[in-house]
Amino acid sequence: MPITIGRRGAMLAGAAALALPSLHARAQPRRRIRFTAVFSDQDIRAEAMRGFQQELQSQFDVELHLNATLFRQGTELVAIQRNNIEMANLSPQDLSRQIPAWSVMASAYLFRDANHMRKVFAGEIGQEFNRMARDQLNVHVLGPLYFGTRHVNLKPRKRVTTPADMAGMKLRMPPGETWQFLGEALGANPTPVAFAELYTALQSGTVDGQDNPLPTSRTMRFHEVTTQFVLTSHLVAYDLLSISARLWDGLTQPQRDAIQAAANKAIDQSTQRHLAQEQEMQSFFRAQGLEVYEPDVAAFRAEAQRRYLASPQSQVWPAGILDRIAAVR
Repeated sequence: MPITIGRRGAMLAGAAALALPSLHARAQPRRRIRFTAVFSDQDIRAEAMRGFQQELQSQFDVELHLNATLFRQGTELVAIQRNNIEMANLSPQDLSRQIPAWSVMASAYLFRDANHMRKVFAGEIGQEFNRMARDQLNVHVLGPLYFGTRHVNLKPRKRVTTPADMAGMKLRMPPGETWQFLGEALGANPTPVAFAELYTALQSGTVDGQDNPLPTSRTMRFHEVTTQFVLTSHLVAYDLLSISARLWDGLTQPQRDAIQAAANKAIDQSTQRHLAQEQEMQSFFRAQGLEVYEPDVAAFRAEAQRRYLASPQSQVWPAGILDRIAAVR
């Protein structure tokens, strides 16, 4: 017996057929974005990245891998390049391993403060350096993630006033030529130690000290195994919130806009929280029985700048870059 379909039935069947593609599209798995960082899950940046994760939860499956649980410090860039990870918190020092010109962005006493650093990256200079990272490293930089100004933190009780007082001090610096040179520019004997091993290295005397922003030092409890903070203010500390350029290019413009907006929010949150905590930390450490004082910062700045300009490192910096950065207001 033939089956007949009325006009209404045909319309319903057609509507159902048209609905199938959209139902199929909704059933597709969402894009996974894995983020790796060495900072603690108690870090201010971890809280900011949990906000990033929440902002994007309707569009992406963002996985946060903190405490160097997925990739150890210094290996994140290669992981992005090999498509083993989608997002990472990259240090400018790590970028300088493959692009030597980037070392200027990790040099001592380059930026006046967090606001100066932000303005540099928001302008032409930042665009030029971010373009290098994209073209040469397959990295799309979403923005600089500020986490404080770095100071020297020592176990010995020796008073430090000038770089000469740092002679012979085994100062932990992360592995890598750019990091190690920074330690030398402070007058110390730089010693490479992984971040996850630093507390034990200080406790055992493997190193005499370390340098980090005050909030990071508290989060990692370095004050428990040291005696003093020397407020050298030698580096405005930031990392680069970065995503694979291949992934970025494969996204729609609305998806890119959503990720950038979430990144901007995380960056602003991290910056404001760190600035507020930096003011509180000096009182906290003094209450814990540590000395906290400012040395002759002008002497540290002059010595660091002398060493940088005399080194082969500065020979690969873009011409006039220091003056251009200093001119940003």
